[in-house]
Parts: sequence; structure tokens; C-alpha cells
Amino acid sequence: MKFGPVPVADAQDAILAHSVFADGRRLRKGRRLSAEDIASLRAAGVTQVTVARLDPDDIPEDAAAAQIAAAVLAPGLSQTAAFTGRANIHAERPGILRVDTRRVAAANNVSEAITLATLPDCSRVAPRQMVATAKIIPYAVPADQLAKAEAALAAPALHFHPFRPLSVSLILTETPGLKPRLLEKARDSVATRLAALGLDLGSTRTVAHDTAAVAGALGAATGDLILIFGASATSDRGDVCPAAVVAAGGVIDRFGMPVDPGNLLFLGRLGAQNVIGLPGCARSPALNGADWVLERLVAGIPIADADFAAMGAGGLLKEIPTRPQPRQGNAQAPLRPVVEILLLAGGASRRMGGVDKLLKDVGDGPLLRHGAKAACGAGADRVLVAIPAGHRARREAVAGLELDVIEAPDTTGMAATLAHGITALSPDADAVIIALADMPDITSHHYDQVMAAFDPGEGRTIIRATAEDGMPGHPVLFGRRFFESLAALTGDSGARSVIAAGAEYLIDLPLKGVAAVTDLDTPEAWREWQNNQKQNRA
Repeated sequence: MKFGPVPVADAQDAILAHSVFADGRRLRKGRRLSAEDIASLRAAGVTQVTVARLDPDDIPEDAAAAQIAAAVLAPGLSQTAAFTGRANIHAERPGILRVDTRRVAAANNVSEAITLATLPDCSRVAPRQMVATAKIIPYAVPADQLAKAEAALAAPALHFHPFRPLSVSLILTETPGLKPRLLEKARDSVATRLAALGLDLGSTRTVAHDTAAVAGALGAATGDLILIFGASATSDRGDVCPAAVVAAGGVIDRFGMPVDPGNLLFLGRLGAQNVIGLPGCARSPALNGADWVLERLVAGIPIADADFAAMGAGGLLKEIPTRPQPRQGNAQAPLRPVVEILLLAGGASRRMGGVDKLLKDVGDGPLLRHGAKAACGAGADRVLVAIPAGHRARREAVAGLELDVIEAPDTTGMAATLAHGITALSPDADAVIIALADMPDITSHHYDQVMAAFDPGEGRTIIRATAEDGMPGHPVLFGRRFFESLAALTGDSGARSVIAAGAEYLIDLPLKGVAAVTDLDTPEAWREWQNNQKQNRA
């Protein structure tokens, strides 16, 4: 890749490295300069720009980031589309992330241009939580460097272990004079920890702090996992609770761990049942070594002596008030935004001479169903289709697809349908993609590209798809901060006023070709589109 300042006359098709204003509009960095852009720069008196020009063997930043992310993708993880050289990986459900740190380091050592950042090994993650991000630093990387990084990550370097639906039994012990409140506190603490793992506390039994009594309770416990909360701290393998496991026919695999608080935990087995002897500090909601052992066992990850030994590095958990409490489910990395697609299908097709354009066949069924399938195939959390009230044919056109149909009572204008759709969004939606049902060339990948560009932290909260030449089009994503304004729209102007008012948050996202501006509003537009389809197939 060649990078540096060049005369404007030599910059066409190069990638703009620094944003510039020209002819009343902002040309953002990362834009591939068109002939129109060059003309605007000249008209503004700009004579030189800094650009990047790719070599024949270079892989563009987005494609390269997507390949690195794909190289480490594992079951239970999902990958976003790449944007500005970054592709993120999120957990699909709660569990434990394992990271092969040697492979990650090897990939990051291939080239300073290729980076992969992950959460620490054995991190506990929540659904939608970001677990890794692949970022390409420059605008492109050589193909051979990318191949080396992918090879270093092969296996892959990330593994995800979801929490399993185990049954849990709890044995509490008591000594003479023990306050009942301490038993209640221990039981409540255990229940809270289990709930954060998606588990319910099953049978609970309180017995005397005596080896024979505990052994009897162990023999009667039916849970996949048995937890013992002793009234007195365990100080040796031969103490009451570990000795009870052995007396019941089990074994103690580990007594003590290099994690503080949590040193006095023990781990054993009774047949197929795992047994954890909880340390006294587990009465507190604060993070302790028991959390690390408990969550790994629930995720089905064996814990050997070497694993316990490795916990010592980073195992000093005292006096760290900023550390989140994992059993409360607090995420330590950003969560993937909740994005929904609102497909507007409320138009009356007035310019089609009495024909319902959304029911016309486009090769794989009606235009409306074609567009709805593209929306459903994207990575959005929910798809809504807004149709006129009582329009049975349009409802039938999308039957069987995973989406929600909403009927807009007022279809006198696009804004009215849009505003009605906004009120039907889920309460936890972070953003909505407004899409038009008469745009046949918009694909699932286009929706994913739009979602990848959304980043409230970076101020990117309106993402507008454009044609390759920069002409504004659809779909358009709006962050939650604009929901109220969208819900107040009237008339047939769509959301143009909201975009204008939020211009500082706007990112134009060029899509390949003219998909973002191709709609089938008139018989002439239909004929032109159908002719293009025939030519493309020829």
C-alpha cells in the first residue's frame, strides 16, 4: 500500500486518509474518491490530499478484519460485519470464554497492521457481550501477512463453553449456638450465585457439623452438583466436610486454592457428582475463588491442579472495589446493541396504475416477501413489517417468516407508517433500521453493514446507506436518541427532517452499486430493473 500526499488530480479511486470539506459537504476519511469528489475538491481550491492506494496483493481493511474474526469464531460466538477495519465477536449466551493466548500473541506478532484483542482467558461473559475485536490499523494489509495471521489463529484460538442446566443440591452445617440468620445468609448467597449462572437452587438440607451427618446428607443429595457450606472453616483435608465426602465413597481432588478470598475451598467427586466445599467468604456477595470454580464446573470445564495453580496470577481479589461482581451478571466488555429492522410496506402504489407493486413477482416471490426475507436473514434482533390496516394480501405475502406484522391505521404518508412502527419497537431496542419494502437489491449483508457502522460511543448514531457514488438512499439506522423524533413525524417526507437535525451524528455508508437508491415505484422503474436483471444473468 502506498500512503502519502498527492495532487488532487492524481487522487481519483484512492482512499482519502483525512476528512476534508469541499463544495459544502464533508468528505470523510476512508472514502474512495470518485470523479465527482475530485471535481468538488478542485472547486473548493484544494490542491493536495493525503491518500492511500492499495497494491494488487493488498486486502482492504474491512475484508481483512472479517477474515481475522472468522478465523477465531467458535460455536456460541457471533461475528459482526466489519466497518472501518474492525470486526467484533460477541457471545450468544452466558458462559466461559477460553483463549489460547499463545495463538493470539502469534497472530499479533505477524504484523503491526493486524491486531486481535480478546477478553482474558476464562472470562465469564453475558449474552451479547463483546469477547474479541479484530482491527486492521491501516487501510489494507498484504495478503501474505493476513494468511500468516490466520494460520497462527487456526484451531481456533477462542473456545466458548456455555453454562449447562445442572441441578444443584446444598448442604448446610450448623454448630450449637449458630444464629439461624447465618444459615439464611449462606443459602441466599448460594441462590444468588446460581441464578447468575441460569440455575435454580434445588434441595437444601441442614445437618450437624459432623462427619457422619454430612456423609449421610451427601448420600441423599440428588443434584448434578453438590455444594457444602460448613458452619466452621475447613482447615485440613481431614476436617469434617472433606472427610465426609470420603466417608460417603467420594474423593477430594483439591483442598485449598491460590485465590484470596477463597483459599479454603475444596473440590471433590462423589460418583458422577461434583462436590464443592465453599469457603466462609462465600457468604459475602464479593467475588471470590468459589465463583471461578463454580462457573467453570457449570460450563463443563475440568479443573486440574495445573488450572488451580494458574489461578494464582490475578488471584488476589481483595481491595479491588472496581471489579464487577460476576454473579450479578455485570458485563466487563461492551454488549452488542439490540437492533431491530422496521420494513415499511404501507404505501398505496398510486404510481403503479392500480397494481400493488409489493405483490408483483421478482423471481422468488412477491417483492414484499423478497425484501422481508433479506431483513430476516440479517443479524438484527427482530424484524417488523408495517402494512396498511386490514391488508390481507400483504400479510399473507410474509406468512411463515420470523417477523412481526404491525398494521398502521393511517397510511396517508410514509411518516405516519414510520411513526406507528416506532411505537412497536421493543423497550430494550438500541437502534432501528428503517427500510423500504420496494427496494429489491437490498440484501441481508447490506443490513449487516449498516449495523456494523453503528457505534453510539463514537457518535455514529445515524447510519445512512448510499449508492457507491454517494447518493443518499436506504436503509437508514437511527439510534435510540432519535426514537421520540421519529414517533412524532407526520406527512410523506419520511425521516429527512430527523436526519437534518442530527447531521452531526450522521455517517453515510456507501453500498456497492446502486442498491441503496433502486426502488420500484413506477412501471418504468420495474421495466428498467427487470432488463438489468436479464442482462446480469446473460
